[in-house]
Amino acid sequence: MKTIKIGLLGMGNIGTGTYKALEMNREEIEANVNAKVEIVKILEKDVTRDRGIEVPAEKFTQNPDDIFNDPEIDIVIELLGGIEPAATFIETAMNNGKHVVTANKAAVAANYPRLTECAKKNNVRFNYEASVGGAIPILTSLKDTVRANKYTEVLGIVNGTTNYILHMMGTEGISYEEALKDAQERGFAEADPTADVEGIDAANKLSILIALMFGKYIHPNDIPTTGITEITQEKIAEAKENDCVIKLIAHATLKDDGELEYEVRPTYIRTYHPLAGVLAEFNAVYIKANLVGKLMFYGPGAGPLPTASAVLGDVMEIARTAMK
Repeated sequence: MKTIKIGLLGMGNIGTGTYKALEMNREEIEANVNAKVEIVKILEKDVTRDRGIEVPAEKFTQNPDDIFNDPEIDIVIELLGGIEPAATFIETAMNNGKHVVTANKAAVAANYPRLTECAKKNNVRFNYEASVGGAIPILTSLKDTVRANKYTEVLGIVNGTTNYILHMMGTEGISYEEALKDAQERGFAEADPTADVEGIDAANKLSILIALMFGKYIHPNDIPTTGITEITQEKIAEAKENDCVIKLIAHATLKDDGELEYEVRPTYIRTYHPLAGVLAEFNAVYIKANLVGKLMFYGPGAGPLPTASAVLGDVMEIARTAMK
């Protein structure tokens, strides 16, 4: 039986979750792709941290070329986070003839044309399902399942941290500062939550959604973005008086004249709208299209194992369709 060999860039929480998920579901994964699947080399500086799993020491390297220049490695999974060196590493892997899977929304959004063109030039796959919505299969659906549609609008709750904070403010009556502290204590928010609470993370994800749905690349920095730091209990109460809840919404709409409008901002959502029921740290993407009408994709938008589900799904898609 063929063995698909993988190089893993980064073994933080998501990298550890991906390694663990492969071990947990190895039988199902390998039966589905009719091949053995092995992570054979891992780029990681911290090789002594207790990750709750056993990883052979010889799999670790601090030299990325050990992965890029290994002719036996078929797929590179990039889980370093941040824009650089991740984007350069992705490009280097593809220039060396390797398929790439990533969950890195910042690197993908900031370099979308460059990276997708690199994949085409090298005739390799570049899959990034986990970069938007964690476990939610939104990108695959947009690219394949409902691609026959003309998309007209997307509204996304695509950041679990802000959704959790707004949910707690609305249900528990606590301040923004108290809700943020609670989110940090529960591991839903980073020590430095800027990218989440200022809407930067959501803008990255909206950039990717726009590129797939409308065929137009908008750099995340060019998306008008407002975060949730100015949301108060007074604004929460005002929303309730109007039969609404406040959600941080990543929104793009194609106008009748062909103009595309887009933004990220806290938005009043009517309580009867499906997005109003997306609670706590969950994510959802609500789309409108001319054939299917309205669809909503809902599920866990973050976390090591949910994200690993999407990462490994991308690996399996490559194994089934590009490595026969």
